[in-house]
Formats: sequence, C-alpha cells, structure tokens
Amino acid sequence: MLGAPMKRGNTVEKTKGQMEAEITEALIRFEKEFMGRGPVEAKTYIVDDMILVRLKGVMSRAEQQLATEGDVAKGRDLVKQIRREALERGRTLLEAVVRDAVGRSVISLHTDISTVTGERVIVFTLEGPLFPPS
Repeated sequence: MLGAPMKRGNTVEKTKGQMEAEITEALIRFEKEFMGRGPVEAKTYIVDDMILVRLKGVMSRAEQQLATEGDVAKGRDLVKQIRREALERGRTLLEAVVRDAVGRSVISLHTDISTVTGERVIVFTLEGPLFPPS
C-alpha cells in the first residue's frame, strides 16, 4: 500500500506522506535561507523513483520586475540563469535532504521556473522506486 510505512529489516520507517512533508519543509527552508525568499505555497509528490516539488510564488520583486519590464526576454533569461546557478550551488544540500528523508540517493535533479507565474518545479530522480508496485 502506497501510504503504508516503509519497512527496512525489522524497523518501520516513514510513510509516504511523512516523507513528502519533510521534503516540502526542507525546500521551503532552502528557498528562504539560500535563495532569500520562501514560496507562498509548496507541495511534494513521490511518484515511483521520482520526487516532484512544486513551489508557487518564489520570485522576488526584483525578479518580477526583470521578467515584466524593459527587455522582457532578456529579463526572463536572467532570472532563469540566476535561479539555475543558485540551485546548482545548493545542489549537494538538496540531495542530502532528499537522501535523509527517503533513504535513497539522488541520481539527477531537474528544475525550471516560470517567470510568468512565479512557479518553480524541481524533479529529483532516485536510484530506485521507494515503494513496491501495488
């Protein structure tokens, strides 16, 4: 059962919901402390060997202005570049958070931000599925 606690040996580990909540809280902290502004809303989804994190309202006022005033295309590219580079510098920290929460190593990380909606999506691919197929 997907929501049932994971078992390792004779010990009972966290449920899927507990893992998702732990990752969501950690990503909110990361956005606040590392990026300078936390999301308005955040949600994590575990699907097979992937973790999808959706963060809404992450852009600062300065980023919003860059993306909507003057040379809009250039401003949007700049926001995306800065966000991508900043996340890359915090990648080790994020991978550790996920590994600690789910007990699996991250094999890849993908991200993008919509400069129109201010929504960011982060996808972690794990070394294997967290739960057996139902």
